[in-house]
Amino acid sequence: MKKTIKWGILGTGNIAHKFAEGLRNVNYAEIFAVGSRNLNTALEFGSHYNISRAYGSYEGLSKDQDVDVIYIATPHNLHFSNTMMCLNNGKHVLCEKPFAVNGFEVRQMIQKAREKNLFLMEAMWSRFIPHIIKAKELINAGTIGEIKLLKADFGINFPFDETHRVYNRELIGGSLMDVGIYPVFLSLLLFGKPKLIKAIAGLGPTSVDHNCSISFQYDKDLITVLYSSIVARTPVTAEIFGTKGKITFDEWWFTPVPIHHTDEHGESCQIKLNYTGNGYNYEADEVVKCILSGKNQSELMTWSDSLLLIDTLDEIRSQCNIIYPDHDNPS
Repeated sequence: MKKTIKWGILGTGNIAHKFAEGLRNVNYAEIFAVGSRNLNTALEFGSHYNISRAYGSYEGLSKDQDVDVIYIATPHNLHFSNTMMCLNNGKHVLCEKPFAVNGFEVRQMIQKAREKNLFLMEAMWSRFIPHIIKAKELINAGTIGEIKLLKADFGINFPFDETHRVYNRELIGGSLMDVGIYPVFLSLLLFGKPKLIKAIAGLGPTSVDHNCSISFQYDKDLITVLYSSIVARTPVTAEIFGTKGKITFDEWWFTPVPIHHTDEHGESCQIKLNYTGNGYNYEADEVVKCILSGKNQSELMTWSDSLLLIDTLDEIRSQCNIIYPDHDNPS
């Protein structure tokens, strides 16, 4: 009989709730413990999901000897330190995206996981949702011919509040690291490392990017056009164009939504997919399978994939003068 993997959830914000809901649809998984900087918050979260143990500190959770793996759901600026703490305390880790703030931090995380022989993965949940996997399969099979263009966006209009995390430089705010990471990752997943990166951004009064426009150039004449925003609601769709048709994702394309195939004659059909849970269950299921198989990384979201993503984000930030002093220029 397979072992049940005991999960700890580090952080109790909105994304932690979504992940906890997703875990309810994962076999061989139990939400065993939760940690927050406030014990009452942890107790409330634990009561809602019938969790056995609650801690009033992140460190307390990381030292629980009965926890197998910890899902890190804290703000972006804490991902590196929280991951290193959990790895040092012998825990497998699934850390929310972005994995860390820059490539220097991510490389240290990977090295620590390698030294400790522990599982480590970036929680890029869209990578594991069936429609993203299906789109990649269709492209690789040549269903829409030779790919020429990808357009993808993610823009939300957050009312300006300099204390809100998306506008807070210390919390790694800005459109690129919060929502732009999704279209950037889609391009990298489908087509790999670009030959050329061009990016511009509009910075706001708190020195985070309000809008970001990115173009990648690949071999031949394939380009991708990507953009993100925290001050304007965009279509939040993705379209992949080839010489024999296109693949279109419905609104909120990075979530479990329908996709459509249009052939070269203009005939369109919806590709039917069976979804379970809320979408977060797919990444959690992958983690459980990997840990039970004794793997320290996923073949679907490898350490190399995370390095390519963070290095690409670093280059975009460099071109756009998006700087996080506490991480990019540590004292």
